[in-house]
Amino acid sequence: MSSVLITGASRGIGAATARLFAREGWNVAVNYSRSRSEAEELARELSGLGVRAVPIQADVSDPERAEGLVREAEEALGGLDAVVCGAGIALPQQLLTNTTAEQWRRLMSVDLDGMFYTLKAAIPGLVRRKRGSIVTVSSMWGLTGGSCEAPYSAAKAGAIGLTKALAKELGPSNIRVNCVAPGVIDTDMNGHLTAEDLVALEEETPLGRIGTPEEAAQAICFLASDRASFITGQVLQVDGGMVI
Repeated sequence: MSSVLITGASRGIGAATARLFAREGWNVAVNYSRSRSEAEELARELSGLGVRAVPIQADVSDPERAEGLVREAEEALGGLDAVVCGAGIALPQQLLTNTTAEQWRRLMSVDLDGMFYTLKAAIPGLVRRKRGSIVTVSSMWGLTGGSCEAPYSAAKAGAIGLTKALAKELGPSNIRVNCVAPGVIDTDMNGHLTAEDLVALEEETPLGRIGTPEEAAQAICFLASDRASFITGQVLQVDGGMVI
């Protein structure tokens, strides 16, 4: 049975991804930072599907905790076959000149540094096994940049660059590295949007609606699976056509 570690798995896209992996027969390490009750409840739900699911607390912005997360997941699940880097935060929409150094550093520490720390710890195990898959989660703003979203855009563009570089670096070890770039998805991160904002975004989207966490999860699980065995270094946009 294959095993996956998902960072930021307690809610939103991460939780939907954990559920889909479990339904496809994967053991799942459910990482969370603060949402302990949600992560533990999710792990119980997944265990009911006949797989092993373990909730593991770690703030991936801390390099020691990120390394400990990977070690704990490997020990609990007997090694990892895939890693999904989904942990992320966002800032209020604001001009770059109104963004404090502390806000910038906090966002980068989770959205980009956390990805680096997690993968640095996980890659040796994948290389030893000479197989595996990594999926990073970026955003459409990582491709186009978003006005009043400069720090988030920069971090998500960094995730794409990291993905492409690692695909070249790890390909000889039979490890694939791909990225999913969601558009507007119905998650807590977009909970600040007003009804008017959502209508406007729906109208800007060629498919005429907001995406669901499950639709992003389908893309993540596909790229992690053997169904994508000859795909690496790619960015799969799950945005309803927002970025074409």
